[in-house]
Amino acid sequence: MTRPTLAVTMGDPAGIGPEITLKTLLNEEIYDICVPLVIGDMESLRKTASMLRADPGVLRVIEDPSQAKGAFGVVDVIDLKLLNKDGWKIGEVSKVSGNAAFRYVKTAIDLALSGKVDAVVTAPINKEALSLAGHPFPGHTEIFAHYCGTEDYAMVLAAGNLRVIHVTTHVSLRDACESISEDSVLRTIKLAKEALESIGVTGRIAVAGLNPHSSEHGIFGDEEEHSIIPAIKTAVSQGIDAEGPVPADTVFVKALAGNYAMVVAMYHDQGHIPVKIAGFKADKKTGVMTQTGGVNFTVGLPVIRTSVDHGTAFEIADKYVADASSMIEAITMASEMVSNRKPS
Repeated sequence: MTRPTLAVTMGDPAGIGPEITLKTLLNEEIYDICVPLVIGDMESLRKTASMLRADPGVLRVIEDPSQAKGAFGVVDVIDLKLLNKDGWKIGEVSKVSGNAAFRYVKTAIDLALSGKVDAVVTAPINKEALSLAGHPFPGHTEIFAHYCGTEDYAMVLAAGNLRVIHVTTHVSLRDACESISEDSVLRTIKLAKEALESIGVTGRIAVAGLNPHSSEHGIFGDEEEHSIIPAIKTAVSQGIDAEGPVPADTVFVKALAGNYAMVVAMYHDQGHIPVKIAGFKADKKTGVMTQTGGVNFTVGLPVIRTSVDHGTAFEIADKYVADASSMIEAITMASEMVSNRKPS
């Protein structure tokens, strides 16, 4: 089988993105499943290679994805040359690094839409830096949706056999609650089915309740009765294997046990917290993350996009101790999604 070509954006150069990107692409096993190429800046990558005690000579500049070798020992880079030697500082939010991170993503999207790469894998970006650079997007998901011209999309997180899709994401909790409607929940259930198909998984979809105990028959709210339950009934009538609303304090435990293939979460933290408990570990004394497993991907796009499930970690970016597990998982999932993709 032909290996897919993956564009890997190196993320905000002030964070751990360049580090986890290089750590991942210095693994021989990666080249068994894909032809990776980095979208970034050689200025940052050379410095990162030096700090990791890797030979900077493994970095090779290419102009087009067709030139990527996909060979262990050679890290192919499309160098956007956006960084000057002293133009940014590791560990600090800046307009320069925010703009660079955005440009890496935009370039990768263009390559995917033109068919020059099979999928995009993204390292973390910083929302404050994006804003300083004049790019008013709350995250990768919204950038991809905007430049792909997609209105019907959703964020999916996966850690092991726990998979979560979100009805709402980067909005306030108040706005999230007000956004829960029969249409928004039904739309997300349908996207959950599409997401499972994209990763080659079958199984039942659980829909979480919004209120404690799924409102206890209206005692703690009426969103379940007026929005969530009707959406589930419609989905089931359309042949989707879904059930709920399942109380949020138990649904993720059941999903981890394998009772559900995916959970529809109502808002950002309802879904993110259990996934990160499943995929992350922290040092007992310092609180620094020592394991950052899990993958984030976007369903509903015309292109395949997966991502690490953690942030820029500016606080450890100059220590070069970041865990690359999530990037390895994101590349693996992107490769699998390409193989699962149905011919258009």
